[in-house]
Parts: sequence; C-alpha cells; structure tokens
Amino acid sequence: MEQKGGCAEGEEGATSGGSKQELGQKSGQKRRLDDEEEPPRKKQVTDHSVAVASHYNRQKEVGLEGRSHSRILFMRNFNNWMKSVLIGEILEKTREAGNRDLSVLDLGCGKGGDLLKWRKGGISHLVCTDIAAVSVEQCQSRFETMKQKSFANEKIFSAQFITSDSSKEVLSEKLDGAELRFDICSCQFVYHYSFESEQKADMMLRNACERLKPGGFFIGTTPDAYELIKRLEASDSLSFGNEVFKVSFQSKGSYPLFGCQYHFSLEGVVDVPEFLVYFPLFEHMAKRYNMRLVLKQRFSEFFEERVKKEHHRSLMMKMSALEPFPCEGRSQQATESAGEYSHAKEHCGRAGVRPPVGTLSRSEWEAASIYLVFVFEKMS
Repeated sequence: MEQKGGCAEGEEGATSGGSKQELGQKSGQKRRLDDEEEPPRKKQVTDHSVAVASHYNRQKEVGLEGRSHSRILFMRNFNNWMKSVLIGEILEKTREAGNRDLSVLDLGCGKGGDLLKWRKGGISHLVCTDIAAVSVEQCQSRFETMKQKSFANEKIFSAQFITSDSSKEVLSEKLDGAELRFDICSCQFVYHYSFESEQKADMMLRNACERLKPGGFFIGTTPDAYELIKRLEASDSLSFGNEVFKVSFQSKGSYPLFGCQYHFSLEGVVDVPEFLVYFPLFEHMAKRYNMRLVLKQRFSEFFEERVKKEHHRSLMMKMSALEPFPCEGRSQQATESAGEYSHAKEHCGRAGVRPPVGTLSRSEWEAASIYLVFVFEKMS
C-alpha cells in the first residue's frame, strides 16, 4: 500500500500554513471577531439554497453498478473510508465516556450514504435531515430496505427523516422528541454551503450544536479555504482543476469572510456554487455554542496517520478505497492519461516494494486533498 495515497507532487508537504493569505484581511475586513461594531451595510445577495436543493433533487440514484463505472470510483471510496474512520473513532470515544444508547443527528444526510456506518456503530436513534426532499425520501427508503434485510435478532436503530434547510430553519422545532439530545452531529461535505452569509452559517451551527449533550461531538468534512486560495493564486486564470474536477472563482485577491463564492464541479457528482469557510471564524462562531475544537486535519494528514493502523488498512481494502497499480489481468486503470500514475510507478520501483500498490490517480488525489476533517466537542 502506498502510504502517500497517490499524492500529487508538492501536495504532501503543504499544510494550511505556507503561503496562505488571511481571508477577510485582504478585503479590508480587519475588525476583531469579538468586537462590537456598527453592522455593515446590507447588500443584495442571491440565495443559493434553492439551486443546491434543486441540484441534489435532480441527481438520479445510479446504484452500485452505475457507480462502478465512474472515473472517480476510487476517490469516492476513499472519501467514504475517511468518513468511516472518523465516525468510528468518534463513536468509540463517545462509548469510552460511558454512553451506551447513542443518538445521532446526520445534518445533510443526502441519500443515506452513512446509514450502514451508523448501523455498524450500533447507535440507538438517528435523525436524518437534508435540504433536498428527493434525497431524504431515498434515504428513508434505504433505511426501510436495511431494516427488512436485517437479521431477525438484530436491533436496528429508530430513525426520523426531515426535509429542512438547516441554514434557515430551527431544526429542534421539527424533532419528534422535545427532550431529544444528541451524542454526535455529523455534517459531511455540507457545512460550506451555509457560509453564504453569517446568518446562515450561524443557524447551521445552532442546529448542529444546540441539542448536543455535554461531551457530545460535532464532526464533519469541508473544503480547506486556504488550500483553495493557494491553488487559485497559483493559477494564471480564475480557475484551476484537472480531468475530474474544476474550481472557478469570480475574482481573486480579495476574499470576504462570508459569501466568498466559487463554483465546484466534480465528474458526474457535483456542479453547484459553494462558499469558502474561513476556519478561524468557524471556530470562533462555534464557541457561542460552547464548542471546543479538538481536531482539524487535512485529508492527507488524517489519512497518513490512520493508515498506519492495521484495522484501518483492512477496512481500506474492504472498501476498495485505493486503486491497485499496476492493474492485473484484463482490467484497466481508471484513466489512461499520461502521468496520472507516475508517482505509483516510481514507488513500485523502490527496493522492497512488491506491486501492486494501492493508490489514487494524480487527478483524484488533487481533488480529494482539497478537504479537511474537523471535530468539535460540547463543553457544557
């Protein structure tokens, strides 16, 4: 297994530091985040929530067979593995604290891609919510199918499904139980949509955190704003990307704290407007809800640490989270484009390495390494 995960040249040594630029400061917003100031003048802002909901409502359920032909199959599996490891670690930590009957909020549940993770984790209750009604329906259908196919002696968690824009609506008012509290809130590849405005970002945080028990966790994955800006500033245009993804900005050199929009397209999966999440501001806002940041790592760092453990490597193989190189028999690599596996080829040439090795194509790694994982803990 290639420990670098098929990392693109120059990616592995890059942290959230380096040549990063302070968001907000370049745009003249130098005020301290805890200062009381006269509110800035309001400007006309387009609400992109409808566009996001519409996009995901249009996404067809292609099934395992359809996904197996995707150019980014291994990247999707890799991202899924990252979520599995993160969720597994937090479930274990929560149980170590003495909690047994675990309640979870899946904020931005999509079609229910994490249902099996919660089943494996042995939770007691799950609330799934998403802005896209079609996705919530498919999530609920998956849950019902999972229950029907479960073993007779297996206890499946209870669940509630809610269609709601969690950046605008108070979620606690829609819960079945008025006293329901959560051990974990999971928000995977979703939170950045809320950074369209301070009001939306705060409402999303409120929904994620206000019903967490003391010692509960808010976990998630989101694009790293510093990494996006670093790549944009290094580009000769207002966009960057490769054969599987493209990121386009409207301008560069000035990055407001909220509403800094870019367009992200990923082969066959995503094609929507997103917003930069300035993480120091995110962390500051979370303190309003008594949340303390306990983990923030780029995907590359998180991967390198976790893959050292045998049970994580075993899960990675089970989930086909890395592509074998060179491919065996009559199978083909995910792409024939020149240079996409040069890093893996070089690794195979090293002494003591027995091919095939596990890797991602260069393009997939450049896309995956945009993201980071985060964990907040409720203090009281």
